Amino acid sequence: MRVEGPLLIVQLLETAFLNLVNYASLVTTNAARHRQVAGNNKMLLEFGLRRAQGPDGGISASKYCYIGGFDGTSNVDAGRRFGIPVRGTHSHAFVSSFMGAEEIHDRSLCYSNGDGKCDDFIGLTQYWLGKLQETEAFLGLFMEANQSELAAFASYALSFPTKFQALVDTFDVMRSGIPNFCAVALALHKLGYKALGIRLDSGDLAYLSKQCRRVFSIIEKEFGVPGFRSLSITASNDIKVETLEALNKQGHEIDALGIGTHLVTCSSQPALGCVYKLVEIKSQPRMKLSEDIEKVTIPCKKEVYRLYGVEGFALVDIMTGIDEPAPKIHERILCRHPFIESKRAYVAPTKVEKLYKCYWAGKSGITAEPLPALEDVRSRCKAQLAAMRSDHLRVLNPTPYKVSVTLQLYDFIHYLWLNEAPVGELR
Repeated sequence: MRVEGPLLIVQLLETAFLNLVNYASLVTTNAARHRQVAGNNKMLLEFGLRRAQGPDGGISASKYCYIGGFDGTSNVDAGRRFGIPVRGTHSHAFVSSFMGAEEIHDRSLCYSNGDGKCDDFIGLTQYWLGKLQETEAFLGLFMEANQSELAAFASYALSFPTKFQALVDTFDVMRSGIPNFCAVALALHKLGYKALGIRLDSGDLAYLSKQCRRVFSIIEKEFGVPGFRSLSITASNDIKVETLEALNKQGHEIDALGIGTHLVTCSSQPALGCVYKLVEIKSQPRMKLSEDIEKVTIPCKKEVYRLYGVEGFALVDIMTGIDEPAPKIHERILCRHPFIESKRAYVAPTKVEKLYKCYWAGKSGITAEPLPALEDVRSRCKAQLAAMRSDHLRVLNPTPYKVSVTLQLYDFIHYLWLNEAPVGELR
């Protein structure tokens, strides 16, 4: 990011810019890492609002997770503000709040096609639970299904017959949650509706997901319900990157993952250390020196370009002085490490992308571009990650992505360094 203007004003902007850029980059990167490990065929849902650093952190985290590749959020306010798809299920408290079916007074539910009405949907779910308990494959397994949980599921289905998804681990997943869910799902099927699926929030997620899929498969075959086997299985419960890696190794039947605490708090790296430095004043280059090489700044106003190779992957970013010509496609250019003399390479790029764009023109007379919509930012993030080699993105010992300078800028950096650095005296 390049900021130009009166010194006092741009200095006052430092904390605001760093606060906005650091957290946004950190959370978006963390979300992208979770997406990379989970794979593109899994739905990822952000469930982090309750654990985020305050309400503002929760709202912004939902936005940045969506940019980083998540498919939806449980944060309804973020959905309202930014148009992010909202996803979620009922809570354990909802299930626990029911004492029995007698608490449900309006038990009627219209058929999905509007042709008629079932006057006792609760009775229909109880009928199907009985059918499941009598099924040979489930003998002895479903006999302990909790009746208050069945009432809770049925009540939820009465309110959301087209969006029925149940949290099945309030009492016992296989002995109560799954039979009660399946009974309600089969009752909905009789009325022309299709349940969405279940959510697992505790236990051995890989094992339970495979057991649930097995039950769904048996029901599809036993009762002739097309598509029952493929009902969605969502998993949550303190999931992080390491959990995703373990699930992949074990094998599982999970279709969607709800991730909260470790996603929005970035527990593996709680802060990002971006900096904001003066590099030019009154058209004169300025340079900060340090005994720590990573803290030495690169002076003067610059342009930045991304150079792509023959396979379509990004090879290197190169900084040029503001008056230098831009790199050209198929024209060989020497890329130098800013500080290590031996690190250098020629690149003949197949594509050159200018990275700086002006979004706030002030009084410069430059034509500013409109800020991109959230979907455009999300698409760019996805495209940029796809343009990176896999070794740059791997979790363990990734190859550092190269950032270089032109020969002209390299020479100027070291000329200025020698002129600015005091000369020691030995006695």
